[in-house]
Amino acid sequence: MEYLSVAEIAKKWGISERAVRHYCTENRIIGAKYDKGIWLIPADAEKPTRANQKSDELTLLQVLRREDRLRTKGGIYHKVQVELTYNSNYIEGSRLTEDQTRYIFETNTIGALKKYQGIRVDDVVETVNHFRCIDYIIENANRKLSERMIKKLHFILKNGTSDSLVDWFAVGDYKKLPNEVGGQETTAPDKVAEEMRKLLKKYRARKVLDLHDLLAFHYEFEKIHPFQDGNGRVGRLVLFKECLRLNIVPFIVDEDLKMFYYRGLKEWPRKSGYLMDACRAAQDKFEKYLEYYRITPGQRGSQNPKP
Repeated sequence: MEYLSVAEIAKKWGISERAVRHYCTENRIIGAKYDKGIWLIPADAEKPTRANQKSDELTLLQVLRREDRLRTKGGIYHKVQVELTYNSNYIEGSRLTEDQTRYIFETNTIGALKKYQGIRVDDVVETVNHFRCIDYIIENANRKLSERMIKKLHFILKNGTSDSLVDWFAVGDYKKLPNEVGGQETTAPDKVAEEMRKLLKKYRARKVLDLHDLLAFHYEFEKIHPFQDGNGRVGRLVLFKECLRLNIVPFIVDEDLKMFYYRGLKEWPRKSGYLMDACRAAQDKFEKYLEYYRITPGQRGSQNPKP
């Protein structure tokens, strides 16, 4: 991570160095650290909002970062952690319930053992890891998407699982063995790195990105299926991160939308509207959360699918 001095940040934000130091001492700059008598501030740090600024004037990313830093209970950060983790894991076969997921997040324990009979250890490990993945995308939301970031998400998600103990499973790296998704062939292991670089180059070359562009990337990512396992969860984390970066209303694919989401991915080359409609329905649900917490909703993205 690149860091700047107080003087450099003051010039960048157009404020006094004294004001920057004040923000640092009050822990209002995410990632700022005091080292050998000087403050070091992340180059992409956001200027703190005024203390009297209303919560409904803040973007979702600003609120998430604030609540993450303060470990606020019952807020939108808490809700995103539980619902995104539970639903994304459930889609992939986790046996944990939403209440169990919430209990693990809130207490960092698994509670009474009887409640967890028949639950796989990997389900618990990946749940805790997914919480850390969400923290990672919140912290790095404003950074441009990269191979390094995508691999880091996979490493966080799968680290410490039974998969990580076998030689052929590459935690935090691209797959070594061919795999399928939904009975469909995916990119061969020796072609993954090349295809991922092409995909990211094409995506990052676009000057303006909207919801359709994000879903097009998601479809191509899942088609490549770059990892041995965890592709769906990493892909949905990337979607959420990019929504935060672009101030697009994010969404969580829940059980009600699961089959529509899968159909949308399958039919994307022929009918992109299916996936667009499923994700807009998920946006509708998320907008209700934003309204409840009085958070600026952001953009919905294009209303008409591109050809």
